[in-house]
Amino acid sequence: MIGRVAAVTDPGRTRRHNEDSYVIEPPLFAIADGMGGAVAGEVASRLATAALKESGPAAGGERRIADLIQEANRRVYDRSSTDPNTSGMGTTITVALVGDDYVAFGHVGDSRAYLIRDASMEQLTEDHSLVNELLKTGKLSREEAETHPQRSVITRALGTDPDVDVDTFSVPAENGDLFLLCSDGLTDMVSEDSILGVVERNRDDIERRRGQHHRGCVRDHGRSACS
Repeated sequence: MIGRVAAVTDPGRTRRHNEDSYVIEPPLFAIADGMGGAVAGEVASRLATAALKESGPAAGGERRIADLIQEANRRVYDRSSTDPNTSGMGTTITVALVGDDYVAFGHVGDSRAYLIRDASMEQLTEDHSLVNELLKTGKLSREEAETHPQRSVITRALGTDPDVDVDTFSVPAENGDLFLLCSDGLTDMVSEDSILGVVERNRDDIERRRGQHHRGCVRDHGRSACS
């Protein structure tokens, strides 16, 4: 049930290295956003996406996604543990595996998956972040969360431990559904309402929509990589 696909990534205006990496290997798709300083974040995200490309999909479903993400975690952790230049690096990962009438997801960190259906946009993943934990416990309002100085601090990532806790779930898919995988470089810079507006105005032209997301992300300061 895979239709049209598009992807774009940009390091932004202030960074020399692009810490985002993505996978388009139908029926497998993913976004990874690395962290660790210098080139370590770039290394982490590329190790993770390379692991997905080399190991998957072979089978479908949530269990397969969890296995793929664990393999990606192992590769990032092993490199971080043996290479002083990348010590402490990690990466987010959000993976989608498309089935006949569903999409299975796996998720670690704060890169997001969205479903766009019937002119509305729903965040499917839950951010593994400090700010989201504070939101859930009522210690922050949504307005406060948007400007919190620690909104980029994540509570779960690939590569920081030998094993990682992976969230998995599946979503029934309908004709006309659009799925968006993105790093926080997009959602920190462009509001969900703006993203939805671009999508709905350009449903018939994915390449044009891709370019508009990219320009909006870079125009609105572009401090981080945008994918």
